[in-house]
Amino acid sequence: MAEPSKTITGVTVHPAAHAASAPRGSGFWVVGAVLVLLMLSSSVPSALYVLYQQKWGLSSGTITVVFALYAVTVLAGLLLFGSLSDTLGRRPVLGVGLVLAIVSMALFAGAQGLALLLAARAVQGLAVGLATGAMGAALLELSPAARPALGAQVNSAGPTVGIGLGGIGAGLLVQYAPAPTVLSYLLLIGAFAVTLVGVVRMRESAPGAGGRLRVVPHRIHVPQGARGRFAVLVLTIVAVWSVGGFYLSLGPHLALSLLQSTNYLVGGATVALLAGAATAAQLMLGRTGALRTAVLGLLGLLTGLALVLLALGLGSATVFLVATAVLGSGWGAAFLGAFRALSGLADPAHRGELTAAVYVFAYLAMSVPAVLAGMLTNIHGLHRTSVGFMAAVAAVCVVALLATLRLAARTRAEEGTA
Repeated sequence: MAEPSKTITGVTVHPAAHAASAPRGSGFWVVGAVLVLLMLSSSVPSALYVLYQQKWGLSSGTITVVFALYAVTVLAGLLLFGSLSDTLGRRPVLGVGLVLAIVSMALFAGAQGLALLLAARAVQGLAVGLATGAMGAALLELSPAARPALGAQVNSAGPTVGIGLGGIGAGLLVQYAPAPTVLSYLLLIGAFAVTLVGVVRMRESAPGAGGRLRVVPHRIHVPQGARGRFAVLVLTIVAVWSVGGFYLSLGPHLALSLLQSTNYLVGGATVALLAGAATAAQLMLGRTGALRTAVLGLLGLLTGLALVLLALGLGSATVFLVATAVLGSGWGAAFLGAFRALSGLADPAHRGELTAAVYVFAYLAMSVPAVLAGMLTNIHGLHRTSVGFMAAVAAVCVVALLATLRLAARTRAEEGTA
């Protein structure tokens, strides 16, 4: 009986081809480095947004639009080009993605105002969206024979590791190094150039590589029989990425305000704390059942949101940092559990269509609430807007938790009668 194929972000991975021809060794670590670097570069601007606001007189609403543009272009790149590496191969798609990443870093480094900042963020989003499918598939195809699960683990933990390193690294450079709005991007240009060389030198792993250029947009579809479960689980995705979008756009500004600090490292460290806690939770719960992981994550999110509200009420920086760590652990667990449960709702032949639907909700949740919060900040101030935002997300978490608990009970009952 033929082994079923797997689909990661819409790119089909055939285990038979993987076992027969996928190369081992350095290629896996090159792709892992690309994943971490792309995610790292995506969080670097978060540590710089406060500086951009001060230098160029940008409002919080404008900053969240800059952030949201990245999410929209990632989604566009993923949906338009996510399966391109199936025909062209992983190497050329990763190579183009890295070239675009280098271009975006150059635009960031040369930005002297809003126009180039928007252009840089758009190109960066396109680079990440283009490369995402190729990275996910290549990590599975190139997993070391002795550790076949390593590819899935790097796929899961790589983004949060990169986001955390980007936040803390950019914060350090902004606070203590010269040319704060340039140096981070110049260093990333060098890092991307090195990984580009590694991609050029690595062997191709896609079984169907070498085909013609065909841009076929991903079909977005949820199987009719799975729509009820999808509606329940996607609530968790919306809650998770609403929190992520808020922290990556306005979180550093909120941290500086609560700490009454002018040290830009504080903003980057806030992003790093959220992402680091998320990574730790994902690693700890990697073998826990999907729905149970989602429930634990939602409980963590609710606890973290309650602590954030307490911190805002007390004006306590200490409580805010504890809240961010708790919130991050819930964020990581809830996303891991919900995504794993969602990926099992469709057969392998249609999993890419379902994954595309999940990413649509994820990136919309990351961008739309953040922009709305930014606009409201201009009217009501950061503190009041943050309170309202966290309360609204907490309400979504409560609904998602109750619905997920019911889904888990129904699933256990169905398994018991099977």
